Amino acid sequence: MRLVWNKTLAERHAAYHQRGARTSYKQTDAALTGWKKTEDLAFLSEVSSVPLQQTLRHQHAAFANFFAGRAKYPRFKNRNSRQSAHYTRSAFRMNNGELFMAKTRTPLRFVWSFDDVEASALNPTMVVISRDPDGRWYVTFAVDTDAPEPMDEAGHAIGVDLGVKDFAVTSDGESIANPRHLERKARNLARYQRRMARCERGSMNRRKAKAKVARAHRKVRNARKDFLHRTSTNLVRRADTIVIEDLAVTNMVKNHALARVISDAGWGSSAGNWSTRPNAPAARSW
Repeated sequence: MRLVWNKTLAERHAAYHQRGARTSYKQTDAALTGWKKTEDLAFLSEVSSVPLQQTLRHQHAAFANFFAGRAKYPRFKNRNSRQSAHYTRSAFRMNNGELFMAKTRTPLRFVWSFDDVEASALNPTMVVISRDPDGRWYVTFAVDTDAPEPMDEAGHAIGVDLGVKDFAVTSDGESIANPRHLERKARNLARYQRRMARCERGSMNRRKAKAKVARAHRKVRNARKDFLHRTSTNLVRRADTIVIEDLAVTNMVKNHALARVISDAGWGSSAGNWSTRPNAPAARSW
């Protein structure tokens, strides 16, 4: 998938800058078919065509967002970054809780994370196979489901003031402490980064050291997400209307003195999670 993305992006980039021509999805799909017939890229026929075509669709959507001003210019993918493959319904099947992918003979073994749901009862519409930079693999199922039952009205409105010393202060007088996840892990993270810097580029030891750095970042990221979800869920259950500051987080992190602590607090993520009450209006900003 990374190869198809990068090669398609390079040819699309060349076509636009050399001839001023935009590339359609149909053209990229035809180019992919041609690559499979070459000696160097014949191995692309050994895998299912569905995730390859999904890669082309994702890039086409990325360029549509770029030209509409909603996103930055698509970038090339690095082998050390997160990798993923999207399989639509025609490229996999579930049989007694076992997952079979297209062009594979044996089921893909996975550990199911939800004890209250039987994997055999799933009828997913899409399966995403992904690998994080630290080497962990994940299987993600997209499932159609009914809308959740509305929560009972709380009859309460609340205002939230975000901060650095305290993560948030509510209009009820409650102060939510800032856990500073990255700061608590900074010492170990710096040690792993120094070890990686001393390793020779391209060596196996450097790859192992890089994986340790990625694992440390993953633990910080997961701890931050868990804190944000717990905090936002608590607020949503307590109030029908939540009023928060309309912060320009992108501009604020340009302040080098505060960039690290603001990013660690996760303001950009938390603001979007506080309007998730099913029967409540969207969170308001001032």
